[in-house]
Amino acid sequence: MKVAIVGASGAVGQEFLRVLDERNFPLDELVLFGSKRSAGTKYTFRGKQIEVKLLQHNDDFKGVDIAFTSAGAGTSKEFAETITKYGAVMIDNSSAYRMDDNVPLVVPEVNAADAKERPLGIIANPNCTTIQMVVALKAIEQLSHIKTVHVSTYQAASGAGAAAMDEVYEMDELAEQHAQLVRGEAPTVSKFPFQLAYNVIPQVDVFTGNGYTKEEMKMYNETRKIMHSDVKVSATCVRVPALRSHSESIWVETERPISIEEAREAFAKGDGLVLMDNPAEKEYPMPLFLAGKDPVYVGRIRKDLSNENGLTFWIVGDQIKKGAALNAVQIAEYLIKEKAL
Repeated sequence: MKVAIVGASGAVGQEFLRVLDERNFPLDELVLFGSKRSAGTKYTFRGKQIEVKLLQHNDDFKGVDIAFTSAGAGTSKEFAETITKYGAVMIDNSSAYRMDDNVPLVVPEVNAADAKERPLGIIANPNCTTIQMVVALKAIEQLSHIKTVHVSTYQAASGAGAAAMDEVYEMDELAEQHAQLVRGEAPTVSKFPFQLAYNVIPQVDVFTGNGYTKEEMKMYNETRKIMHSDVKVSATCVRVPALRSHSESIWVETERPISIEEAREAFAKGDGLVLMDNPAEKEYPMPLFLAGKDPVYVGRIRKDLSNENGLTFWIVGDQIKKGAALNAVQIAEYLIKEKAL
């Protein structure tokens, strides 16, 4: 098994290295690719140093079985043919192919089998906020069809990319802003549209013509594709001054009323979920304590007071792990298990 990572020096690329090692992924050879800026950098994987190669239009992907790509939509589009021409399965973490009819959009806990049908040799990894939401929605969908979803997200600074959060906890923009404000200095604002320290920003990605941002429309469109559903999703995505792990407040309307007991049992048994719901003891998911964890955590489960078929709950998931690298690796693990490479 020969595996490649494209975008090895980015936050998600580095997470790929950790996840592959943590899960003892069955590979014989690992090759790393990057831009001119990162080419030549060396990373240690399972005791061996691997040098990042410059991504080029050549035969470097000959013999590669699986290529994890996380270098942006432009790079994915430009190099897709180069990556897949010798038979490599490209599992793409960008937005480039998510809504392409010839590319499956996969969350293994929800629609793993879709990964077997990939006319272009590409499988798309969904947006991080969509991934953690549909893992939770799947548990409820098995009880009763979900008609509508309203969701507000609370997205950590690190969701904006490696420049917003350094993975080795060096000074990042959010921490720097806090320090500057304490010193009475004007905060440096570069990655975010406004100061994030002591603030929340009700905009993630750019606005579209209907008043929703691209991030919010991703949650609408991707959820329907992944779940093969006519569910309608209305989202408000907000950047908050947490370092890592996204939170979401979710309201669902189902075809029949779902009791709290049914919902709790479904979440407790749900694939990829951990029930953390004991408000009397102040036990509920919080990003501060769940960074670096694999599952999606669910709590604050209540009946919706405005709709007898409504249910509301709160989820937290690590958007760099389950929301990106882990989800992609789980897709690869499924393909290996099903002998579907």
